[in-house]
Amino acid sequence: MSYNPLTETMSMSMSCFCLKKTRPKTKLGLSTVLASETSFTVNEIEALLCTFKKLSSDDDFLHKEEFHLALFDNGNKQNLFADRVFDMFDIKRDGVISFGEFVRSLSIFHPNASEEKKIEFAFRLFDLTQSGYIEHHELKEMVLATLTESDVTVPDDVVEAIVDRTMLEVDSKGDGKIDNEEWRDYVTKNPSLLKIMTLPYLKLLASETLALILLFFKSVYKILLGWFCLSGI
Repeated sequence: MSYNPLTETMSMSMSCFCLKKTRPKTKLGLSTVLASETSFTVNEIEALLCTFKKLSSDDDFLHKEEFHLALFDNGNKQNLFADRVFDMFDIKRDGVISFGEFVRSLSIFHPNASEEKKIEFAFRLFDLTQSGYIEHHELKEMVLATLTESDVTVPDDVVEAIVDRTMLEVDSKGDGKIDNEEWRDYVTKNPSLLKIMTLPYLKLLASETLALILLFFKSVYKILLGWFCLSGI
């Protein structure tokens, strides 16, 4: 049995129609601002606005049920990974995702986004309690969630061995937790992690389809699931 919950699992990892033919000037102004802050062009952001309208029931915000529906065709399904993605996109922590939050968060997965942003996003993904560290119990929780999602049952001692081995590999300071510096060093030595944090087809927004919209969400989910997928079990 060979299982690395940080590397193996990541690999699992729109001509759209807007509801209005002319977008509000505030949206156009926002597009310019977002283009200056992200890796997207103004035209790409306008295409993403169409995407956002397709997924959101009220145009202004994307709710958790809609987010889950895009991922699983079931808005009521509970899933740690989907919840973590939603929480990461919900920058203001107000329980909904605005269009600005949607674009800024999605930009992290853009091929032109900086490695530093991808490293930071991945670290915060695992830092469930936002303590500034990835601790043993957080790593174990994510591993258990992956096993559950994969319908795989593994004895607790095996799960503990997986987590212990991973902590030993990444926690170079030996203090029982992974800090930003240790995480950055680990990712630098394992560049495949950042490669899978990139969604190449985000450059194809000019020829998008509604199917591509859903493909994005499902790809993000697979990236998260990919951090902890099984290999050889």
